[in-house]
Amino acid sequence: MTIRVLVVDDEPLARLGVITRLSAYPDMTVVGECATGEEAQCLISSLAPDLVFLDIEMPGINGIELVRMLPKGCVSHFVFLTAHDEYALNAFAIEALDYLLKPIDNERFAACVDRVRRTVVLHRQESHYGLLYERLIAKHASAGDQPVRRFTVRCGNDITFVKAEDVDWIEGLSDYAGLHVQRKTHLIRETLSSLESHLDSSHFLRIHRSSIVQVDRIVRVQALANRDALVTLRDGQTLRASRNYSAGLHDLLRNRRSSL
Repeated sequence: MTIRVLVVDDEPLARLGVITRLSAYPDMTVVGECATGEEAQCLISSLAPDLVFLDIEMPGINGIELVRMLPKGCVSHFVFLTAHDEYALNAFAIEALDYLLKPIDNERFAACVDRVRRTVVLHRQESHYGLLYERLIAKHASAGDQPVRRFTVRCGNDITFVKAEDVDWIEGLSDYAGLHVQRKTHLIRETLSSLESHLDSSHFLRIHRSSIVQVDRIVRVQALANRDALVTLRDGQTLRASRNYSAGLHDLLRNRRSSL
């Protein structure tokens, strides 16, 4: 699998840094680079890259404005680059795949590449989904206010089902979600935000923009200095609860203890 990449940043050294890091990954092919949003607009149209590493603060059209201007679906994924973290909410509001702070950390960059790979594979597999799968998804979506009790999962040429009660936690992967069940991951075509609205809120809780946990799987919650929390599950898996969600986590656990 080859992933075609465009790098957009008004700083030549920043572009070189991203391109140099990408050279360590044989499946990442840089098909172009440019310094402005206007140039990026033209290159995205002509090159149709799978992935764009995109600086936010640039002269003229900035990165977020550029994405909003582009026709929907013209490029699969964006990873934003910036020296400032205040743009994070806007970036994820327009479905950025990731958000890297400058100077870029090697370990964080590797995690981003891994996330890109998994998501691109999912998008490419989508063309193989059959009519039966689409009908099952439509049936699930029309279930109204009833919490989902099982998930429809594509597995090769087969369609299987995963019970909601068997899911330990759910990972958001752009337009997909990964259902983690006893160290196995089942992928479904639904965003985490959409999925959250179908889950039983007394059993599942959003703890991060990219993760939902089954509350009964939590064995420990450790407060961190930055007001985030570290959540440990029964199987030893650790997940970060961001400060925006940690209050809800503590409230739910407190209520469940008081009801015992």
